[in-house]
Amino acid sequence: MFDSHERLARPDLSAVVRIRILTTADFPPFNFADQSGRLSGFNVDLAREICAELDLEAKCQIQALPFADLEKTLEANGGEAVMAGIAMTPELRQRFLFSRPYIGIPARFAKRRAASLPGDTAAALSTQRVGVVKDSAHEVMFKAFFPAATAVPYASEAEMMAALKSGAVDLVFSDGLRLSFWVASDASDRCCTLFDGPYVSEKFLGEGLSIMVRKSDPLLVAAFDQALAELSRNGRLQDLYLRYFPNGLY
Repeated sequence: MFDSHERLARPDLSAVVRIRILTTADFPPFNFADQSGRLSGFNVDLAREICAELDLEAKCQIQALPFADLEKTLEANGGEAVMAGIAMTPELRQRFLFSRPYIGIPARFAKRRAASLPGDTAAALSTQRVGVVKDSAHEVMFKAFFPAATAVPYASEAEMMAALKSGAVDLVFSDGLRLSFWVASDASDRCCTLFDGPYVSEKFLGEGLSIMVRKSDPLLVAAFDQALAELSRNGRLQDLYLRYFPNGLY
């Protein structure tokens, strides 16, 4: 997500009184309450790393709110930033500023282990029937990327995964994050594995996860960008990635 050769200047943050970073507690592995009730997750630990990188640990607070309250709380000066997986839509860009993306969620295939394909890449899918969630971004992306293959739409992700396990389809195409956890979980009964990919598309999947701030705080955006670039360069961003995504997204 970052150019290792790029060097961003750190803005003067001496006038910053506090940075309240708003998130949620119901979006694992990005934000969740652990067994002790402590707020945890990739976004939470990354927020702490950013504050440490900016030497603002004493001024940083991380607060969990219901997802529906994040935007209005930020607009009402109830926080300085939001890290909760909010998509950067054109409408939100009219109201807020965003940092550079720090992680993108690709699309992936999951394949039945017992399925025999004439190859190890998506080039082998020309005659395959592939499960997708009906009317999802992944269905549209699949049809655009693989027009020779046949999409089999299901009303929900649960129905799609059940079809994969039962052998009604040999592959599915969906969110790479959920698929990576599912194939490694007991729910899959070790039926399946990730296949080929990953597939990324800003057009279909958005720009990735970033930090949202008010329009009046461009200084914070510059500070977050600089901290994220440095965390990528020194390896801390990769360490967090491996901690929370041991099965890999890519």
